[in-house]
Amino acid sequence: MKIYVVGGAIRDTLMGLPVHDIDYVVVGSSVEEMVAKGYRPVGKGFPVFLHPETQAEYALARTERKTGKGYKGFHFYADPSVALEQDLERRDLTINAMAQEVGADGKIIGAIIDLYNGQEDLAAKVFRHVSDAFAEDPLRLLRIARFAARFPDFSVADETLVALKDIVQAGELSAISAERIWQELARGFVAAKPMHLFQILLNTGAAKTILPPTLTARLSEEPFREELIAHFALAGNSLEERCAITLMDLPASEIRSWADCVRMPIDIRDFSEIFSDLRVLINKYRDSSYQPADVLAWFNRADVWRKPDRSQTLLTLAEKLDLNVLPLMKAMRSTQTINTADIIARVPAEDRSNGERIGSAFDSARLAAITAVL
Repeated sequence: MKIYVVGGAIRDTLMGLPVHDIDYVVVGSSVEEMVAKGYRPVGKGFPVFLHPETQAEYALARTERKTGKGYKGFHFYADPSVALEQDLERRDLTINAMAQEVGADGKIIGAIIDLYNGQEDLAAKVFRHVSDAFAEDPLRLLRIARFAARFPDFSVADETLVALKDIVQAGELSAISAERIWQELARGFVAAKPMHLFQILLNTGAAKTILPPTLTARLSEEPFREELIAHFALAGNSLEERCAITLMDLPASEIRSWADCVRMPIDIRDFSEIFSDLRVLINKYRDSSYQPADVLAWFNRADVWRKPDRSQTLLTLAEKLDLNVLPLMKAMRSTQTINTADIIARVPAEDRSNGERIGSAFDSARLAAITAVL
């Protein structure tokens, strides 16, 4: 039984990056032996175990055979006869197919095992797939798109780009679960250069399947891509802000439809929709003063009254993009100083249990405050 560190930990170490997760592969062992040594099995599709002390994940070396569609359509084979070379061959990129042995004390020993010239591709900053089996797993297209956003200086090898296009043309992307699509996109959104993620999706033809139709069309326009890059540079790198910037030219209805398709978290979906509505409001009054009724409508849409911090973040994001929100900020601050007790006191006693009547009174007071500021 031998244990190896594999994949991203070696890649990131060679790149001088911090290592957050370490993948271990066990060669020459079996499920029974791992359990006997105190490892706890957790894998469903293939044997993965938690170390009895560190709780790190250890997977038995395995091979795989394509048996169906999508990234789940594989049959895995793991037993003591599977060699490290066979396990590395099934991995996606050469830079992720390197290994180093781990000694009995848990420390790495020996030289890097690099059967597919991963170090050479790392130096050349090239994403290159390991074997023809690469195109059998559609999830790898999204992983490379996400890697492209994280490592923007890397390029995709010509033969790997062909393999990615083959995945799209085979219709394999439809087999990826919505949750996995969102997971990979979300990691790409907050990476160093999100535009590189979109470029991979465009270059392979995957954008038409993965992204909203309007966004896909706009991304084909160079001025839009340049504007988006500039906006990413101005704003923060939070996921909700990156999503809102990406989707801000889409109507809220299209954002909602796409968010449902990829299982986008509700808070991020709402943030993006409300920011899109804010963009519509700003564009409507680009050459004129804001109308108080429309401002109040957006305040109600953003739920300024119960979620003031989110509303401030939305307006601050718009301000970073050099959009005219100063009047809106002043109006919001003015409405937040309204004394709610006074408003309720002005409502006739017999109407104070009428929610609609109370709401109307608040709207009137808020509209007056907005009008005074504007």
